[in-house]
Amino acid sequence: MSKRGHLVITGASTGIGAACASHFARAGFTVYAGVRNDNDAARLGGRGPNLVPLLLDVTDESSIAAAVAYLTAQAGDAGLRGLVNNAGVAVAAPLECVPLAKFRQQLEVNVTGALAVTQRCLPLLRRGRGRIVNMSSVSGLVAPPFLGPYAASKFALEALSDALRLELKPWRIAVAVIEPGPVATPIWRKSHAAAAGLMAELPAACRALYQQPMQQVARVMEDAARRAAPADQVVAAVEHALLSLRPRTRYLPGPGMRLAMWLSRLFPDRWRDRGLLRHYGLPD
Repeated sequence: MSKRGHLVITGASTGIGAACASHFARAGFTVYAGVRNDNDAARLGGRGPNLVPLLLDVTDESSIAAAVAYLTAQAGDAGLRGLVNNAGVAVAAPLECVPLAKFRQQLEVNVTGALAVTQRCLPLLRRGRGRIVNMSSVSGLVAPPFLGPYAASKFALEALSDALRLELKPWRIAVAVIEPGPVATPIWRKSHAAAAGLMAELPAACRALYQQPMQQVARVMEDAARRAAPADQVVAAVEHALLSLRPRTRYLPGPGMRLAMWLSRLFPDRWRDRGLLRHYGLPD
């Protein structure tokens, strides 16, 4: 039996999810680490008895149902101490010509998947007086060019979290949002590779319009990735959200993120647009 309770972390095969899973398992929690395939499950399975790989595809209702049935049997009357909705993908493309199937996939994983898992886990969270942590991004505060699909999903996750926090108030289920800037994880390397592949598939007219500015934005983002904050800073924010007596509603781990929040709220849209275009080296 777990010393400190049961946690579920989705998207735990790599990056922030894997870092959180390892951290909380070492801290004495039983961590159910959501992964989508047997290879990832086998890789995580050797990290100690407190880390339990959990086959979970957040876009598949039958997968979610099977995972929560297993969780219910394992957690019993103790329920869940926390749910971390971390599973996510990043689609980068011009909004004018992003394939709608890719856009729908972006929302399905990052928004609908988080809600679907939360709905199924809420009875266990009520039982365990647990908390919900949703992994957003600074792109949920400011939408960068050519990351419109990803930013749209994070803006939506912010709204979902705000509404959920109010609706769950009677049961004292805290809901927090983590809004990191660039973090040293594989998601951006995968996103850049996928963006290059997606651009190659777009119509020639679209490539002629957008290939050069997209390449410029990619260069700026690659430079930012080299200076990215370590995943440990995000793990610390998740830990505070789950365990603190007075959790915040929002966390901005990483250098300069609080300034980014205030700039997004205080500056007029036209000023912010000009600043973003100059930041990415695009004509204003």
